[in-house]
Amino acid sequence: MPGTHSPLSVAPALETERLVLRGHVLGDFADSVALWADPEVTRHITGKPSTEEETWARLLRYVGHWALLGFGYWVVRERATGRFVGEVGFADFKRDLTPSIAGVPEAGWALAPWAHGKGYATEAVRAAHTWCEARFGAIRTVCIIAPENTASLRVAARCDFKEVTRTTYKGEPSILFERRGVTP
Repeated sequence: MPGTHSPLSVAPALETERLVLRGHVLGDFADSVALWADPEVTRHITGKPSTEEETWARLLRYVGHWALLGFGYWVVRERATGRFVGEVGFADFKRDLTPSIAGVPEAGWALAPWAHGKGYATEAVRAAHTWCEARFGAIRTVCIIAPENTASLRVAARCDFKEVTRTTYKGEPSILFERRGVTP
């Protein structure tokens, strides 16, 4: 269970057929800024593009998750080209959400618009869950998705997330999903 294992100071590297997932480094900051400044990316997540300052805080949260909780977010890049695809991983953002998801790893993904529709999100989220189950066992993970975010709803379904309830987060409609880990 997360929180009962010793934390990792850095994210482990993962590889899939087409992708490399690795921990963030300072050199990824410009790609992260571009990702989070894109209105198409943020439309269903925060509702507005992020500033450089907000993206910097996000990057520090990613690194802090690994240091304190032993899980976090990865940078996702194409194996063949090294091109930045996006960010995928787990977090505990201490969200004010009913029902509470405190202490449960929350899966999340955000991909650059050029990478949409290629199956990269599903591939990366599956790799992250394979790692999570190897590290923590067959645990519960959750995700929250805006009801109109059809692309992320499809990714969640492909990655075995099931709807738990309809709720609101920061005054916006959200759907809470859960995924029960598979015992290896």
